[in-house]
Amino acid sequence: MSVLTAPAPSLSSRPTSAYPVAPLSVAAHDVDSLLRSGAVAIDIRSQQERDRDGIVLGALAIPADQILDRLIPGSRETLRCADASSRWLLIGVDGHDAEMLTWHLQAAGVPGARFVAGGQMALARSADRRPVAGHTEREWSMFSAH
Repeated sequence: MSVLTAPAPSLSSRPTSAYPVAPLSVAAHDVDSLLRSGAVAIDIRSQQERDRDGIVLGALAIPADQILDRLIPGSRETLRCADASSRWLLIGVDGHDAEMLTWHLQAAGVPGARFVAGGQMALARSADRRPVAGHTEREWSMFSAH
């Protein structure tokens, strides 16, 4: 048997499917309220893209190729705070890469994963222009008080 015809033991024979009731995307104008309610923003853009287009305040910067390892519970690479009830908000350049990753997160049992439709480009065009996570707003308040 050659390598080309050997079965792949690690691949499941079952199809992968996402939760049908969980939406995948959120509009840029809804990001602020989602972050204030406890969702965690994840900036999946490359460092070069963040340097060029700016950062997303309060977001964790995790490269797209590490998202599934970091945010799906159960692996050695998983963030400590990652579990099935986590509410992740993925932000890419234009939303396309984040959409695929969000689908995979939901299919792997993280139904609280969402992505920003239009990505950072849509956030930059939105009226607020500054989605702020709750912890970032508290830090701003603390700094301005001193």
